[in-house]
Amino acid sequence: MKNPNLTTENFSSGNRNYFIDFKRAINDSSYICITRSDKLLNGGYRRSNVVVFEEDFHFLVSAFSSLFHSAAHLQLDGAEYSCRQKIVNCGKGIKSWDPDMRPREKFIAHGTDALIDVELMAMLIGSGRPNQSAVALCGVILKAVGGRLDLLAGQDHKSLAKFTGIGPAKSSAILAALELGRRMCAVG
Repeated sequence: MKNPNLTTENFSSGNRNYFIDFKRAINDSSYICITRSDKLLNGGYRRSNVVVFEEDFHFLVSAFSSLFHSAAHLQLDGAEYSCRQKIVNCGKGIKSWDPDMRPREKFIAHGTDALIDVELMAMLIGSGRPNQSAVALCGVILKAVGGRLDLLAGQDHKSLAKFTGIGPAKSSAILAALELGRRMCAVG
């Protein structure tokens, strides 16, 4: 066998079948082959596939992670947001939340990877406004830029001040953090 499957998964949706194969290449490296097979009206199949080699697995995982984070921000609304399948009522102050859901406590207990962008931003601004937590307020801001931090970094004090609850202190904290990130990337 030229490129043996080490393991495989498959699933179907309507007239589509998906196969995800983990294979060993001739040079003994590993790769993933993702195949989509569409059943055609004439009874035949049309197949397309993508191959990702072992040395690029971390890029694939990073891309999926970034995609899912962006998709989560597109579903935010000012009243509530979804955080890892659990809906939190953001109308209440963060201090009333379950301690495991509070951004600062999650950050201390689990590190930065446990927080989504709105939670990290909420830690920067410190507080929301009456009937809107810092997390919900940051959700509104991120939703306005499509969940894209690069577009948020292009904002200025005046554009951030359009959001009720964001004044010079909070906009300065957000913009300063984004500038630090930009400078860090420029050094690397």
